[in-house]
Amino acid sequence: MKLATKTLLAAAISSATLMTALPTYAEVTANAAVSSNYIWRGLTQTANDAAVSGGIDYASESGFYVGTWVSNVNYGADDIYSYEHDVYFGFSGEADGISYDVGYLYYNYDAEANFDFAEVYGSIGMGGFSLTLSLLAHTQADEADGQDFGFAQASYTSIDYSTEILNGTELGFHVGYHEGDFAEAFNGVEGYVNYGVSVAKDGFSFAITGTDLDDAGPDAYDNDELKFTVGYSVDFSL
Repeated sequence: MKLATKTLLAAAISSATLMTALPTYAEVTANAAVSSNYIWRGLTQTANDAAVSGGIDYASESGFYVGTWVSNVNYGADDIYSYEHDVYFGFSGEADGISYDVGYLYYNYDAEANFDFAEVYGSIGMGGFSLTLSLLAHTQADEADGQDFGFAQASYTSIDYSTEILNGTELGFHVGYHEGDFAEAFNGVEGYVNYGVSVAKDGFSFAITGTDLDDAGPDAYDNDELKFTVGYSVDFSL
């Protein structure tokens, strides 16, 4: 089972949408992807360069899942953030037509970065709609005066909708809001909105994403402009 947050094109649209179908038996799967950009909550994680990612997931028939995922990243500061390695686990299922997913996600970076952090998340969905809330759990990042990187002092809330069109092509829409001291430390604002639309079929994806930021973020990275991202991903059983 693959988390939607951990595919590069899905990350461009919905880095917190974790809805997955409950498996009918235990399974181990792997995934790999290439993308022209790695977008996380509307912001580039690769200085607008290409990214390659991959992961392994285990899902049981009970709804429990655990997995790991890795991608190259580049935040510009002498390239000290060379990779992102995530570990996550949770429980998902469906009851009376309503899907749900709760879990924990740890973001790990280079030892020099002093930037590792973790979130707890919860999602509910019905039909093509889903609502997700992610809360900062803890972090190793240094706090400046007046900042609080404690539990739930930053959050990300998103709404997503997906539907099938044109012989299996999936159309997706996303709107999210990131706020709190931790988000402000890296973007210079108390909170920001990101949004996007994507189309995907047979592993190929195309996404258009944007934010309401005004020349904010590390070295700007054109975060106030629309970004167009293409990519390809594949899943296979182990």
